[in-house]
Amino acid sequence: MLSDEILVNVTPRETRVAIVENGLLQEVYVERANKRGLVGNIYKGRVSRVLPGMQAAFVDIGLDRTAFLHAADIHVEVGDEAQAGDDVAGNKVITALLHEGQELLVQVIKDPLGSKGARLTTHVTIPSRYVVFMPNESNIGISQRIVDEAERQRLKDLISNMEGKEISGGYIIRTAAEGATRTDLLEDIDFLHKLWASISQRAAEVSATEIVYEDLVLAMRILRDMPSERIGKVRIDSRENYQRVIEFVQKFIPELAKCIEHYPGERPIFDLYSVEDEIQRALDRKVQLKSGGHLFIDQTESMTTIDVNTGAFVGHRNLEETTFKTNLEAAQAISRQLRLRNLGGIIIIDFIDMIEQEHRDQVLRALEKALEADRVRSHISNVSSLGLVEMTRKRTRESLERTLCEPCISCNGSGTVKTKETVCYEIFREILREARQFEARQLLVLASQQVVDMLLDEESTSIAELEEFIGKPIKLQTETLYTQEQYDVVLM
Repeated sequence: MLSDEILVNVTPRETRVAIVENGLLQEVYVERANKRGLVGNIYKGRVSRVLPGMQAAFVDIGLDRTAFLHAADIHVEVGDEAQAGDDVAGNKVITALLHEGQELLVQVIKDPLGSKGARLTTHVTIPSRYVVFMPNESNIGISQRIVDEAERQRLKDLISNMEGKEISGGYIIRTAAEGATRTDLLEDIDFLHKLWASISQRAAEVSATEIVYEDLVLAMRILRDMPSERIGKVRIDSRENYQRVIEFVQKFIPELAKCIEHYPGERPIFDLYSVEDEIQRALDRKVQLKSGGHLFIDQTESMTTIDVNTGAFVGHRNLEETTFKTNLEAAQAISRQLRLRNLGGIIIIDFIDMIEQEHRDQVLRALEKALEADRVRSHISNVSSLGLVEMTRKRTRESLERTLCEPCISCNGSGTVKTKETVCYEIFREILREARQFEARQLLVLASQQVVDMLLDEESTSIAELEEFIGKPIKLQTETLYTQEQYDVVLM
């Protein structure tokens, strides 16, 4: 099996992780300090105020604003229900469950928003790759996205029948567990029980309003979620983070300890495999193929479209051969780009039309095989009547483009801007509109340098004719901060 090399680049405000396979960048993850939420964090909270009218309480967890805990989000033990009475078991009356000054273990389920504090629960859940552990529960649930009944039953039986193993608590089997083996699930459960034991110990030691558990940082999450046998080497360019990762894997994933290295080199770690250049290329719309063909990748809110073109590649025999070879190369490139750019949702691929059915089938099989290395689940349909391949890929996080980029202020994300000529004619219409509606001695046009230059040059005759038509002078002024589409017509 192929092994991955994981490169971890750490700066004070940002951590980036690159997954390299056979010397080629396959995936990039970015985590910034100001974008890390609180969801999943566990605190020892102190009840600061009980609100009977709202059936809720404010809980101090050490943040600027007190957090909010509703009665419905409070776990009640069976013995506690009997002691507090039937109301607790049914309606969960907040005054029977909490009192001011009470300390309790809580988990954030919603980040603070505006003037509102974080939303809390006492139903603690801890995720791993295949399962979510619920230490205070006893039931086993399965993701609704696993639709095959036989597979659902198989997974439930694997969890229920792990003889001789500690599986106390409740579990939710995640979508990623589809096809997982008994060993896969057992490794996850062992990891989660070790982690819960560590959390319980810290909860007993810390004071109220202190954090007990913070969801793993990026590098540790990736090591947790990736199959251990795939990881060949992990290089980290920060000694402090290297030490933290070593401590983590020695405690929870000891088989990986031998793979972790500190990278002290003067050359930036992401330059080792030209990762920086690859990231820049992954933000481009056009992807060049070795054959001379290329892909055009366009990401929108609803879907991603990928168009395959032959470009300069003409082949040696005929057009069908050229098309077939370009499509085979494109299938490999598309698989990599989906992972590298982390494109999810609906994806439409427009391969170049092929005459022979066998060629179409081979291209589809090549795409399916290339996607086998992708840890994110995808589904490919057959070629549509229009010759398009329709597929879906699970959304796991923001795409690389939306993590690193924002919409262009000039085109507002459309990818195009109006031409200078179009803007000039819009200005002419606006001048006519203003002159007819309002009285003014003259009109002042504020526009970008490019538009003003055109008005003074190619359109100077038009300006002169317009001045004569409205009977008022028109002055032009350049605004350096205006984009090409921006302008104002001011009455003087």
